[in-house]
Amino acid sequence: MTDVQLDPTKRPFWTSDQEVRWCPGCGDYGILAAMQFLHTELDVKREDTVFVSGIGCAARFPYYMSTYGMHTIHGRSPAIATGLAMSRPDLNVWVVGGDGDMLSIGGNHLIHALRRNVNMTVLLFNNQIYGLTKGQYSPTSEVGKVTKSTPMGSIDRPFNPIALAAGAGATFVARTHDLDRKHMIEVFRRAHEHQGAAFIEIYQNCNVFNDGAYDPILKRDNRADMMINLTHGEQIRFGTEGNRGIRLVDGAAEVVDVAGVSESELLVHDEKTANPAMAFALGMLSEDNYSPTPFGIFRAVNAPEYGQAVNRQLDEAAEKNGPGDLSQLLRSLATWSVE
Repeated sequence: MTDVQLDPTKRPFWTSDQEVRWCPGCGDYGILAAMQFLHTELDVKREDTVFVSGIGCAARFPYYMSTYGMHTIHGRSPAIATGLAMSRPDLNVWVVGGDGDMLSIGGNHLIHALRRNVNMTVLLFNNQIYGLTKGQYSPTSEVGKVTKSTPMGSIDRPFNPIALAAGAGATFVARTHDLDRKHMIEVFRRAHEHQGAAFIEIYQNCNVFNDGAYDPILKRDNRADMMINLTHGEQIRFGTEGNRGIRLVDGAAEVVDVAGVSESELLVHDEKTANPAMAFALGMLSEDNYSPTPFGIFRAVNAPEYGQAVNRQLDEAAEKNGPGDLSQLLRSLATWSVE
């Protein structure tokens, strides 16, 4: 390795020697670059950083970071990362998966990791399709989506990942996209700093099996009217002239013309409110890829972290009963008595 590669403030330090094997033009390249550049700015060590993934295109991620990593089985990465985060609270644990991996076979593992508030950062690459298995519909594909597995169009109502995470009680919920490295880096940084379960949905283009799915939102000419940037403590306004805003009506968020409502009706974003209802409502605002869509931090609150609570119980048990003997337990009889 050269001197530049050995410098942790340079991208090559965080880049592995593995050939990156994603399709040319895939949005995953942009996410990988953002993560590598982020680590040049963090005061962390490679040996204290771990990426855990499941199965799918996104799951190749650990191979391309010069850190520790584990390529697990389909959908189980949050469960395996839970064990790692609890046994090694000193590590920075990142979990990577796609919308199929995380929300189909892995959905149960994901929601329980979030509700328990395990200290990990979950990156969900959402391209609304199964890419690795060649273009079947996924849990986030829109109704009517024609794919190899839905030749007459999908009849499933898609998951809304932001609303799902908020509903599961995740203490950090955010959304970014693969075309804005600066935004990705800032969102990733905030998630890394968060103590507990952090969930980030990343709009990611699959240029082979679902190319341009997010163009109505993310194309440069569309962004002013379609992208809603969330800033804590500020009114939620968007549009070329800031002429559109958000208000809550009976708990639901709706888009309004600023000129047609009073200033007091416009919603001021509060990412720190204890009740996840606002994050849920903002997540549900984007019904499809043709609706104005919020980006940024939906929720960032403090709550007891699962691993700390478990280890505190273990310490209390040891103080009361003495340290356990794993060897004796493994060699014990199949029955026991409780007094």
